[in-house]
Amino acid sequence: MSYSHQTVGSGSRAARRTFEFGRTHVVRPKGKHQATIVWLHGLGDNGSSWSQLLESLPLPNIKWICPTAPTRPVAILGGFPCTAWFDVGELSDDGPEDWEGLDASAAHIANLLSTEPVDVKVGIGGFSMGAAVALYSATCCALGRYGNGIPYYVNLRAVVGLSGWLPGSRNLRNKIEGSHEAARRAASLPILLTHGLCDDVVPYKYGEKSANCLSISGFRHLTFKSFEGLGHYTVPKEMDEVCNWLTARLGLEGSRA
Repeated sequence: MSYSHQTVGSGSRAARRTFEFGRTHVVRPKGKHQATIVWLHGLGDNGSSWSQLLESLPLPNIKWICPTAPTRPVAILGGFPCTAWFDVGELSDDGPEDWEGLDASAAHIANLLSTEPVDVKVGIGGFSMGAAVALYSATCCALGRYGNGIPYYVNLRAVVGLSGWLPGSRNLRNKIEGSHEAARRAASLPILLTHGLCDDVVPYKYGEKSANCLSISGFRHLTFKSFEGLGHYTVPKEMDEVCNWLTARLGLEGSRA
């Protein structure tokens, strides 16, 4: 099953961009369907590579949806086009954010989850840039709206971010503390963040800062795990952590230890 070349517009400006998303790969649950998770690849990758890894995990009750990001020029690559969920320059605390790209990707993911059965728990996970979009979606879920003000309706039950960072962290605490409902939603959303101490692409400090920002912004059910000797990739020990966390947080049945 694939959603090929789906175009999603985002933003309230009159001349907004449109984004053409690539193929979506779906891994069906091998057991009772209890949860659906959209998993987002990193910069320059595609949904196929992650679908193969996710299919091998001992999580028979999860349906995995692995979309492919639009191909676009990316500032950090000198404008070279590749698959990217949003445009990004150098990672910094005060760099500009591509809010339009972030909103378009978050809306595309929400659309993929919108047709899931009501009794199925839904979540978002990702690696690197995919983790950044997963965390941005978590903030949209808490605030009840995208960055452009359009309502966000998906009730996320779990968010996982591997080797990533949180876009738009500067004003997050003020936004959430300014709304009782946002604070309530943030406090109830479980988030797992993992990061390698030897990551030379998205340095560990950005994962640590992201975890701290989410924590002080009211995301109380946040787990941050660091991995000694791990660079910008994933290893079985890290994926075991993901499996155990998802099984516990989503109350999954029949998962192998």
